[in-house]
Amino acid sequence: MKVKIGNYVNRWTTRLHQDYMEKKYDFNQYDSVDQIDHYVEASDDMIQWFYNHTINLYLDRKKQKMDIRIDSFDTWSMDHTLSPIILPMLKQLKTTQHGAGFVELSDVPKELRGKKLTGANGEVDEKHFERWDYVLDEMIWAFEQKCRDDWEGDFYEYREVGPEEDKQGDSLFGLKLVWEDRKGMKAHQKRMSNGFRLFGTYFENLWD
Repeated sequence: MKVKIGNYVNRWTTRLHQDYMEKKYDFNQYDSVDQIDHYVEASDDMIQWFYNHTINLYLDRKKQKMDIRIDSFDTWSMDHTLSPIILPMLKQLKTTQHGAGFVELSDVPKELRGKKLTGANGEVDEKHFERWDYVLDEMIWAFEQKCRDDWEGDFYEYREVGPEEDKQGDSLFGLKLVWEDRKGMKAHQKRMSNGFRLFGTYFENLWD
């Protein structure tokens, strides 16, 4: 596998008016503006018009660079191939995220459900961001386990047996099972499967 993806193509936009107003009014709401404010806004519009009729005409036709090659062995076990790629991306998203998608209350524990709001002005309840963090954490945990080829080993233990014990027929290749936790392994796998389900359910919410 070879994957090389360039940066997104970003149109040129001017922040002249926005930066001016935020600096002048210190991010506060303003009810009235003066003549200088209007002059700065008009200048901003002229600059943006120039951008749109010059460089942005070129950028609008430009595509994001992608060089992707998939080898046949990449799909022998595609879940294992993709997991080491997805995991660091999820971790980076958790670190750099600037927002949170809406999460169904049924997908989180009772203590995070609160009251889901979908107000016209974008209001959210006090548990909104905690729900999204929970979903991200469960995705990350699931892919961490998938990257561990031996996670099942946490739930059983074998020991070597001697020739006499081996004759009893309850050993395999000189090893005998001395302890296992089937219930724990089942619960572990169930949580992993739920993390992968959340990844699919909220795939379109994976943005920064």
